[in-house]
Amino acid sequence: MKNHIRELRTQKGMTQEALAQAAGVRRETIVFLEQGKYNPSLRLAYDVAKTLGTGIDELFEFA
Repeated sequence: MKNHIRELRTQKGMTQEALAQAAGVRRETIVFLEQGKYNPSLRLAYDVAKTLGTGIDELFEFA
């Protein structure tokens, strides 16, 4: 699944660690999400999107 986490995170000036703490996960989870190697639960997708100030449908590409 393609996503825009890295782009939005860097636009907001956040580190992977800061995003991970805000979403309540480990930094490695954010790394795997950004690389497309991990499909998040709906709850995690919501938490990441909310932290980045966007919607799930704008953050992830479901194709």
